[in-house]
Amino acid sequence: MHLLIAAAGSGRRMGSQRNKLLLNLLSKPLLSWTLAAAEASRQISWIGIMGQPDDFPDFKAILTDLALIKPVELILGGATRQESVYNGLQALPPNADRVLIHDGARCLATPELFDRSAEALLGCPGLIVAVPVKDTIKVVDESRIVRDTPDRSNLWAAQTPQGFEVKLLKQCHEQGRQKGWEVTDDAALFEKCGLAVRIVEGEETNLKVTTPVDLSVAEFILRQRFG
Repeated sequence: MHLLIAAAGSGRRMGSQRNKLLLNLLSKPLLSWTLAAAEASRQISWIGIMGQPDDFPDFKAILTDLALIKPVELILGGATRQESVYNGLQALPPNADRVLIHDGARCLATPELFDRSAEALLGCPGLIVAVPVKDTIKVVDESRIVRDTPDRSNLWAAQTPQGFEVKLLKQCHEQGRQKGWEVTDDAALFEKCGLAVRIVEGEETNLKVTTPVDLSVAEFILRQRFG
């Protein structure tokens, strides 16, 4: 299984002037935790990291420190996540049939989650990892007036990794570029093209580290996980 890691973002919401994946979590950069889980996965055989050139020296230092056995390629990211994934797809080895795409900021994903996602992807064209929504969700208008309360039993919160057949996802990205679609994840492109996306149950601890509070929560989770 091939894995693409989106790592081209910034640290604005974290209050940082640098890529948040370079911030330390228990004395290791966030990206290190993601890469360590990918290295420990039984299913993943190749890793691509989409990033900005300014961050490549730091990424290379992380890779040197981790001394990964699996091949890793640094890929030029784009101005948006969608552009970064597009670039990542073009950089996949020619034999890549299926791909998992993961947000580097979800640095608490476990090797088991990568393995379950990879195994499930062998039986479907596309999937997303997600967890059932616990909160009651309100749909509001521009004045913040509640207009609808959807049935919570039908709602899932999307996480990553997300997985797809490479050929189909490339076609979806090309169609998206032609029609000017702007989406926040690859599953949305799949959906717009009328393709089915299966849910694989994720992990409650697989949070996306976006704010300083998230960083504190992630530290607590890792301390619990590793004692």
